[in-house]
Amino acid sequence: MVVLAKVKQNVISIQKNKGARMFTKQTLSRITTLVATLAILIWGTAALAASKSIILATTTSTQDSGLLDVLVPMFEKESGYQVKTISVGSGQAMKMGEKGEADVLLVHSPDAEKKFMADGFGVSRRLVMHNDFVIVGPASDPAKIKGTKAADALKRIAQAGIIFVSRGDNSGTHAKEKGLWKAAAINPEGQKWYQQTGLGMGETLNVAAEKKGYTITDRATYLALKKGLGLEVIVEGDSKLLNIYHVIELNPAKGPKVNVQGGKFFADFMVAGKTQEVIGRFGVSKYSAPLFFPDAGKKPESLGL
Repeated sequence: MVVLAKVKQNVISIQKNKGARMFTKQTLSRITTLVATLAILIWGTAALAASKSIILATTTSTQDSGLLDVLVPMFEKESGYQVKTISVGSGQAMKMGEKGEADVLLVHSPDAEKKFMADGFGVSRRLVMHNDFVIVGPASDPAKIKGTKAADALKRIAQAGIIFVSRGDNSGTHAKEKGLWKAAAINPEGQKWYQQTGLGMGETLNVAAEKKGYTITDRATYLALKKGLGLEVIVEGDSKLLNIYHVIELNPAKGPKVNVQGGKFFADFMVAGKTQEVIGRFGVSKYSAPLFFPDAGKKPESLGL
């Protein structure tokens, strides 16, 4: 009887251990399946979030003027995309495009843009808007440049040795400035009166104000920041001071991580009729004149391009 009891006890123990092992295997299998499912869901959610966000590389003038503060929320609401705006000079924005570090560009350096497209980094470049550059300086106008053409103004600044503050950052504004120095047949590099900030337009205007010097700026940024600067528009209206903006969709072959669909959505948005109307009205209530003029659909030749 004692022996039978021990055998029965051993059998029950074995059954329990076997059940425990079966339970453990089933539990592990279920946990593994659950973890795999969660991983797929998390990856899918992250991928979806990434596909619904875009990186916009753009010039500082669109940011400093406040235009993007109006357009980006409007685009996000209409499209469902989230926009990460990186505001740099046009040259730096195009460098980001070349490296596939952006999904769409909004820039204003036509000659550099043409090379960018010719090198295969962009698949579409569309005209969006324009405004103009102006030369600003102290109201006293120490170099006596008021009423002159832009290139002549720079000649007088150089001859008088009055401080000229350059962005010096390979931006669209800097490219325009360098073109004007070339037209004036002057190389300002290394001159004591020629000072480069390496900064955006807003910061460069502040430096020019502090030093009571001249600088070249897009009109929109100047008007947005004019209060407290103590700088006046001295030279304006020269056809060489036209400031033209394009939106560029990027070539995914040059950057595999480029959100092609998101970039196209934004580019289409920028040239859409409703957006162009908003651009044309921007600044009117505050400055009694628009800061930008809509150009979508126009022929480049009509703007002298």
